[in-house]
Amino acid sequence: MIFRQITHDDLGCASYLIGDEHAGVAAVVDPRFEIDEYLDLARYMGVSIEHIFETHNHADHVSGHGRLAAATGATIHIHRAAEPEYAHEPLQDGDEFTLGRLTVRALHTPGHRPEHTSFALIDTRRGEEPWAVLCGDTLFVGDVARPDLAIEKSDGARGIFRSLRTKLLSLPAEVEVWPGHLGGSMCGGPGMDMKISSTIGFERDHNPTLAIADEEAFVAEALAKLGPQPPNLEAIVALNRGPLVTDAVELLPLAPRQVEEQRRAGALLVDVRTDQQFDDAHIEDAVCNPMLRAGFGSKLAWIADRDQEVVFVGRDDEDGRRAGRLAVAIGVRRLAGYLHGGMTSWRQERRPVLAIERVAVGDLLDRRRRRPELQVLDVRDRHEWEAGYLPGSLLQTWHDITALPEGLDPDAPVAVICASGQRAATAASLVRRLGAREVIHVVDGGVPTLAELGVALATGPRHRSA
Repeated sequence: MIFRQITHDDLGCASYLIGDEHAGVAAVVDPRFEIDEYLDLARYMGVSIEHIFETHNHADHVSGHGRLAAATGATIHIHRAAEPEYAHEPLQDGDEFTLGRLTVRALHTPGHRPEHTSFALIDTRRGEEPWAVLCGDTLFVGDVARPDLAIEKSDGARGIFRSLRTKLLSLPAEVEVWPGHLGGSMCGGPGMDMKISSTIGFERDHNPTLAIADEEAFVAEALAKLGPQPPNLEAIVALNRGPLVTDAVELLPLAPRQVEEQRRAGALLVDVRTDQQFDDAHIEDAVCNPMLRAGFGSKLAWIADRDQEVVFVGRDDEDGRRAGRLAVAIGVRRLAGYLHGGMTSWRQERRPVLAIERVAVGDLLDRRRRRPELQVLDVRDRHEWEAGYLPGSLLQTWHDITALPEGLDPDAPVAVICASGQRAATAASLVRRLGAREVIHVVDGGVPTLAELGVALATGPRHRSA
């Protein structure tokens, strides 16, 4: 039997190649947009990909079902409630598919989305009971899915509760749990683990959300821990439901002069190098979004306007090309190109650069004492802020910075802080792009570090510009 998990580490997505090598048949569950790995594995194992199973219309990344169907001729299967506009074979609860000695059984598990379907895997050589379940975006390792990406969130939470109780948790304890997302994805909550799999029994015993037996209490807990929705979810769902997307986006190498012309014409310059490299020297108006850390695509979805051209600036051409692939995976397709030769080519032509000062979090208060006019902008989420913030600071969550935050004086210095320095890197570049003259990036920690150093933090709700 064939079973391979293929992960998209940046987006925290997991897809699966399953099948029977003796029968020469395979299927892909929840394919990502880049399909080469599925094709390479199928060729290596000597099998034909004949089926594509979608657990649901994804809201955080563009599916590769169109490209994979075009490359293989495979049939796409998705629950009839998905109402896709492409050729497919609709499935419903209880449907079974035979791939040699592997049986795939559809389990309708609505909640995350109405059409959501999990797939139980049965190895008929070993028995008639499922040995694994591909649970998509219903059950994760350590958490459950978010309920607010398709319907009213309370109804979604109730749907997840019932799907868990009647379909997934009724499976034998030894059944392996293989989720559609790993930790860091926006489709789950803060409890999601980076582990790639679990079992029904372990999750039943140790997943804190599953310990909530009362439906109303489950709903309250699910709604209390909701984070921000994926920013372009409606556009991505439309792409995934609509006519099959089979084409990639050609990404052109741009000379420094062409990059400058794009900048002046209003293109968004996204610098994908490390935040330290960005702080040391960057092109005017560029936004810092390091690609060497997981979550690049999710961040890009927040900062990129789908109707605005995007230009990538990296260390070299490969950085630019890779950034383009990650952009297409989250539905950002208006890509003007990348800086040919990376930032080195820009510097070789002696073109102007800007810099952002870096200050270690332990030195922030001393800097504030020496410069009383220094403003502190906290760019964490509100729940983090309410748990403890630096008195006198302003709050504006990093992904909501589309204009200079209310109460911020662009002519006075501003230090941008988060919990670690990572979100602050992007936020500092946004504030600089929006007109703040002197921006300081707080590094080597953040607000929690101040508490560890003995700084007294305020707690509780507070108006962001007070």
